[in-house]
Amino acid sequence: MDDLVNLTARSRDAMATVVEGALTWLATSGLQIVLILIGAWVAMLVSRKLLNRVHKTIAGKHGDIERVKRADTLTGILGTVLWMLLFLAAGMMVLKEIGVDIAPILAVAGLGGLAIGFGAQNLVRDVITGFFLLAEDQIRVGDIIEAGGKSGEVMSLGLRTVRMRALDGTLHIIPNGNITTVSNMTKDYGYALANVGVAYREDTDQVFKVIEEVGADLRSDAEYGPSITDDMELHGITTFGDSAVVIRCRMKTQ
Repeated sequence: MDDLVNLTARSRDAMATVVEGALTWLATSGLQIVLILIGAWVAMLVSRKLLNRVHKTIAGKHGDIERVKRADTLTGILGTVLWMLLFLAAGMMVLKEIGVDIAPILAVAGLGGLAIGFGAQNLVRDVITGFFLLAEDQIRVGDIIEAGGKSGEVMSLGLRTVRMRALDGTLHIIPNGNITTVSNMTKDYGYALANVGVAYREDTDQVFKVIEEVGADLRSDAEYGPSITDDMELHGITTFGDSAVVIRCRMKTQ
């Protein structure tokens, strides 16, 4: 009987010790973990609102499809990076609170990141370059550009590659990391440039007048007029050829 009483007393003491330890843990580390999770959740909500605001700024008010696509891509990347950082930071803090030594984990993660960085240098370079191509709005689908040693119409623009269709129909797929210079022939506006060959016997003043009349007719034309934004510009004679002089002119277009 005495043994049973002693066993009961010891069990009660052990239970009290466990409960006391649990309460102590909940009041210290447990509370810290709850606060960490709440902080991560609040940070995620704030980041989501900020990303929505960034998306609206990039997409604009007119609902342009390409601007919306660019906004979707950029905010998607930013959101993934932010949420991964939040998840990793909160996870490490929680592990530390429950008594796990995170130093080896950080060391392994650092070595893994270094190995991945060395193994995927070109991919990382392509993604970073593509991000800035999109963020700075250097290229849009439909633009006529020269980049990476090729030229053509941009068919699609992603984080890793730019696809452009050449005049002969060839589809060029260029990794963004290979693009060091972009020449955009249709950014915001373009010019219709013409080099007019005229015989030496013609009166150049009369030729200038005719070219200006043609420009005025084009601006008033129902088909071409809406695409022309300025009057014909005459640059004068640029070349004296074997059988003709060359007069350069241009018109600003959409």
